Amino acid sequence: MAKEIERKFLVRSDGWRSGAEAKSVLRQGYIASMDDRSVRVRIIDRKSARLTTKIGRSKMTRDEFEYEIPVTDAEELLDAAIGIVIEKTRYRVPYEGYVWEVDVFAGQHRGLVIAEVEMGSEAERPALPAWLGREVTGDFRYSNQALATEFEHDRHALQHTA
Repeated sequence: MAKEIERKFLVRSDGWRSGAEAKSVLRQGYIASMDDRSVRVRIIDRKSARLTTKIGRSKMTRDEFEYEIPVTDAEELLDAAIGIVIEKTRYRVPYEGYVWEVDVFAGQHRGLVIAEVEMGSEAERPALPAWLGREVTGDFRYSNQALATEFEHDRHALQHTA
């Protein structure tokens, strides 16, 4: 079992763009969604797909199980997704020993930009780039799960500004 330990922030400026090394176009949706667990399907650059189960509702840490699946299966699963299918471009931005993932949302969440950093333990304190805004770690509204499954219920309360 793998652990996902991450911090998440809104992004206040485009200062990250000059350091971006790679990008991927993602489409993802949720097949199952509960308070403390989810099953997500993700298609990456139309070339590969993953099925991910996450369990736990800690502020920073959850159990994560991820598996490659055929893209054709992922497309069928996205057709059955709960809520909306999230569209975003993910940029990988190295900064002082960590790799930040900056998600620039398209579609129904256009304008939202979120950065997250994965860590080896909750005790780690990565340096925070100047382009980060307000921390939203643990704020369920900014989880991909909520962005997909609760879009119709909470879209007006979501702030895109850092």
